[in-house]
Amino acid sequence: MSKGMRGFPGMGGLGNMQGMLQKVQKMQAQMQQAQEELQARTFTATAGGGAVKVVVTGKKEVHSLVLDPQAVDPEDVEMLQDLIVAAVNEAMKEVDRVSEEEMGKITGGVKLPGM
Repeated sequence: MSKGMRGFPGMGGLGNMQGMLQKVQKMQAQMQQAQEELQARTFTATAGGGAVKVVVTGKKEVHSLVLDPQAVDPEDVEMLQDLIVAAVNEAMKEVDRVSEEEMGKITGGVKLPGM
C-alpha cells in the first residue's frame, strides 16, 4: 500500500469538520441573537452643543428628533439642517461602531463578509 493510500485519506478530518460545523452554527445563532438585541437598542447623538438631539434604533431608523427652540432661526435654516444631518450621521456611526464591536466579540475579531 502506498503512503497516500493508507486508510481513507482525509477521513480522519470528518470529526474535525463536524465539530467545526457545530461551532459555525453556534456562532451564527450568537450573531443572530446579537443582531436582534442591537436592533432593539436606541442610540442618541447630539450636535450644536445639544441644540439638536436625535435618537435612532439599531435598525437605523430615526426614533425621535428634538430641537432646542433657540436653534430654530428662520434666518439661518441651513445651519439647522446641517446640525440635524450631523446628529443623524453621528447616531448612525454609533450603531455601526457598536454592531462591529458586538460582532467582533463573537467572531474573535475576524471580519466576515456581509457583517
